[in-house]
Amino acid sequence: MSEWVEQRLQSLAKAFDQSYCGAIEAVVDLICQRFQAGNKLLICGNGGSAADAQHLAAEFVGRFHFNRQALPAIALTANSSILTSVSNDYTYDIVFSRQVEALGQPGDILWGLSTSGKSTNVLHALKCAKDKGLHTIGMAGNNGGLFQEFADYPLFVADKNTPCIQEVHLMTYHHICEQVESRLFAQKSVGIKV
Repeated sequence: MSEWVEQRLQSLAKAFDQSYCGAIEAVVDLICQRFQAGNKLLICGNGGSAADAQHLAAEFVGRFHFNRQALPAIALTANSSILTSVSNDYTYDIVFSRQVEALGQPGDILWGLSTSGKSTNVLHALKCAKDKGLHTIGMAGNNGGLFQEFADYPLFVADKNTPCIQEVHLMTYHHICEQVESRLFAQKSVGIKV
């Protein structure tokens, strides 16, 4: 067990190099600026990344460390009626881009997640977002895969091992949530810090 933990910690340390940490800070800056300007964050992904999208939205709408004003974040993975109707009536490839088309406004952010960096429906959403004037965050493994073309703010992990990529993603978006909350609300917190 301790050998496994040591290997995982080494993988995490390798992933969080200076370049990746700089990319994280750029994303924190972007999200703070856009929330302060009244924009929203749309998030999408498949499978475990769909769960991450919902987790991330919950951290912003609910809270991360302390009670504060809700922040406008929407997981495009959560509405089963939209997911199934678009998939049935069109194709699963546009299940997220259709929602970006409906909900996204210039200045908003689309955050696409994929361990492979080649999820077709997330790629379509990123392209749609760019076409509509949204800022795009691409969070992917495999050095970004196909996300490289569409991510204004790349959070790319070099690893190809899905569990390792997911662990980096979780730590990354938790850090981002913590930093955004701290910057926007540290002096305005309501209630008790948990």
